Amino acid sequence: MVAVVVHNLGMYAVIMAGGGGTRLWPLSRARRPKPFLPLLEGGCSLLEAGVSRLAPLIEPADIYIVTDARYADLVRELVPAIPATNILGEPMGRNTAAAVALAAHAIDRPDDVMVVLPADQAVADEAGFRAALASAGERAAAGDMVTLGVEPTEPSTGYGYVIAGGDATLYGGCESYRVERFEEKPDQARARELIASRSAYWNAGIFVWRRSSVLAGLARHSPDISEPIGDWIAAAPRGLEAGWPGTAMAQTYDRLRATSIDYALLEPASLEGQVAVVPVSVGWSDLGSWSALRDQRSEAGEPVIDVEPPARVIDVDGRGVFVHAAGGRTVAVVGLTDVIVVDTPDALLVCSAQAAQDVKKVVDRLKAEGRDDLL
Repeated sequence: MVAVVVHNLGMYAVIMAGGGGTRLWPLSRARRPKPFLPLLEGGCSLLEAGVSRLAPLIEPADIYIVTDARYADLVRELVPAIPATNILGEPMGRNTAAAVALAAHAIDRPDDVMVVLPADQAVADEAGFRAALASAGERAAAGDMVTLGVEPTEPSTGYGYVIAGGDATLYGGCESYRVERFEEKPDQARARELIASRSAYWNAGIFVWRRSSVLAGLARHSPDISEPIGDWIAAAPRGLEAGWPGTAMAQTYDRLRATSIDYALLEPASLEGQVAVVPVSVGWSDLGSWSALRDQRSEAGEPVIDVEPPARVIDVDGRGVFVHAAGGRTVAVVGLTDVIVVDTPDALLVCSAQAAQDVKKVVDRLKAEGRDDLL
């Protein structure tokens, strides 16, 4: 094992807060999607928690948020410590490649290391998470693009995987490895094979790199995304305060290919040996479904009950039950096991915890029916 130490590391963070969270319908809607919902204990939103867990490694003044311009006011309301000029509004969603390209071109901090992470995640061991980010930052300062790989606890088919290879290198007290390749969400048999290999990690969508590295990589692998955004930034006013995004940016975005940063950059760069992974075991979850949220908050199958007054919940002999009551009614559940109930003023969801990933199919059907009032 080789040990490497890099000193005087400057870091800033880019939080992507634009996901629709369709698997958390009917609470997650277009007007207030998943990152801005009070889903955590104490009524904390995922965005607030994401900003908070970065300190003291990265302070609010060094945190930037890329979001749909429609949600800029929500961002300012939830995290007022973030400077208004640090909010980068997109005119429409074009997936994470466009969001990363926008941040890389717009934020002029060439000597520092950029941390890119989604807003919609939970982390139990926040100190361990910051230590891993610092370690990844040291490797990124040496020139690699780095991803955090979550050590899997089960053969999940809901996540993509990062496949590591070679010998470990120690940066800042954490091991890291060269990435051989990325694999998309596998079927159950392949997931078991990946777990058995002991070199596969869940892809958490958390990346650390120098601005120069990501710009060079995007120019090489996805110039159709990077160049239009770079050209617009070069001629555009700075920040929402100056009228961003505006018509010109909307026209630029409307022509962009919608794809993830994994496809646009990380996967091809890994085949050229330019990507590394820092394995982590920090109690991470992407909170991508109601069952994931239940599991993150439940103690040994105890019911999880969320109530927004004047609603009320009566649970009798429930096991593994998650009930969110925000419809103003009394919700009673009796003798249920592993069931999700989400009550809102205009929609009610009841599903088994095992089928929680399929809530997105309800959203797809509502879209097909033109029921924008429920989306």
